[in-house]
Amino acid sequence: MYSFQINDKVAIVTGASKGIGESIARFMADAGAKVVLSSRKQADLDALAAEMREHGSEVTPIAAHVGDRVQLQELVEKTIEEYGGVDILINNAAANPHYGPTLEFPESAFDKIMQVNVQSVLELTKLVQPSMKARGGGSIVNISSIAGLTPDAGLGMYSVSKAALNMLTKVLAKELGSDGIRVNAVCPGLIKTKFSQALWEDEKTLDRFTKYLPIARMGTVEEIARLTLFLASPASGYCTGGIYTADGGTTI
Repeated sequence: MYSFQINDKVAIVTGASKGIGESIARFMADAGAKVVLSSRKQADLDALAAEMREHGSEVTPIAAHVGDRVQLQELVEKTIEEYGGVDILINNAAANPHYGPTLEFPESAFDKIMQVNVQSVLELTKLVQPSMKARGGGSIVNISSIAGLTPDAGLGMYSVSKAALNMLTKVLAKELGSDGIRVNAVCPGLIKTKFSQALWEDEKTLDRFTKYLPIARMGTVEEIARLTLFLASPASGYCTGGIYTADGGTTI
């Protein structure tokens, strides 16, 4: 179990106020990390931070919109000012501003989805790389999607953005390996979150989706958090550039 501990490591988790991001933040803190919680709304982060502190976690809530580079820079600067550096970056924040045919995808939505789902990951990586290198290395985990492996009906540009994120993960892993920085991606399948509520709130729709899966059920946020913790911890020390599915067998 020691190799799964990240005692005193400093972790930034984006999109941390709910769903998968919140679960990841809790697992990171339970494994000993000092966790910076980030999302757009400070009030949500403050409430989560207060709850986690009651359980002994060391957390700092810092609001930032991942589509704003200035706010990302402030996020990293405040983290370094508070804790002295960054060891782990979890890029979980994502957007899907349109559902429907790809040819009807509005230009403004295209800019947003690529900025949030891809460009923000690149920008945050640029910002944390000097600190990680100076501290002897680090781990970056990008929360992608199986939609980036196979197109999803109605989610065409979301699929494109996640495919781009998967390739960015591989590119960064190759380029940052000499700095001791590992970069991996997690591709969840259908996970019970607010983001996927339209798929699971109707029992018939859910049954139609899950009955053909080898693991015939939805996944949980905790199951994604455990895999993310593995990739953030020394337990995965020889893993970089990997695209890991956690989808109940959907992509088999």
